[in-house]
Amino acid sequence: MGAGGGDNLVSDDSDSLGQVGDDLDQLSTQELHERAIRRAERHVDVRFFWKLLQLIPAAEAARGDTAEADFDIQSSKGLIKDALHSGDGELGEALRPVFIDYLRSHPGA
Repeated sequence: MGAGGGDNLVSDDSDSLGQVGDDLDQLSTQELHERAIRRAERHVDVRFFWKLLQLIPAAEAARGDTAEADFDIQSSKGLIKDALHSGDGELGEALRPVFIDYLRSHPGA
């Protein structure tokens, strides 16, 4: 997955910056990562983190690390299971306001 290799896992879409003259292509991968993570954390951008979770196993498999890809898939499944059972017991009671807010913002649910 080298630069300019044409085997990028992420396609250009409406979420990408893509601004001409933004000089992002000149930054190291580590700097891009740090800036993207910092921004996503500051703005609580769950969609960005979810996108990473979707892409990481494929990127690991593409570089030949299928064991790590399998591990990440299993870990992600655990997080999804936690979300599905988040209404149970004391955790459910603690998250009750979140459920109410979500349902109020989606009438008819």
